[in-house]
Amino acid sequence: MAEILDLTGERKKGPAIRRLMEEALQRRRRAQIAQRFLSGEWGVELENFEADQERERQRDQETAS
Repeated sequence: MAEILDLTGERKKGPAIRRLMEEALQRRRRAQIAQRFLSGEWGVELENFEADQERERQRDQETAS
């Protein structure tokens, strides 16, 4: 129990355990979300992203000249 208190920075057992569980659940949720992106189940559609980048590069070159 002392290790949990030390790890969480809490002084009482109840809040320490609560914090530890919240952090564990948050890590698990993040891992699940990351897995969905990595598996391709979820994705991001970036319409016109490359064209916008090219326009920005050209504008930056024009202002640098």
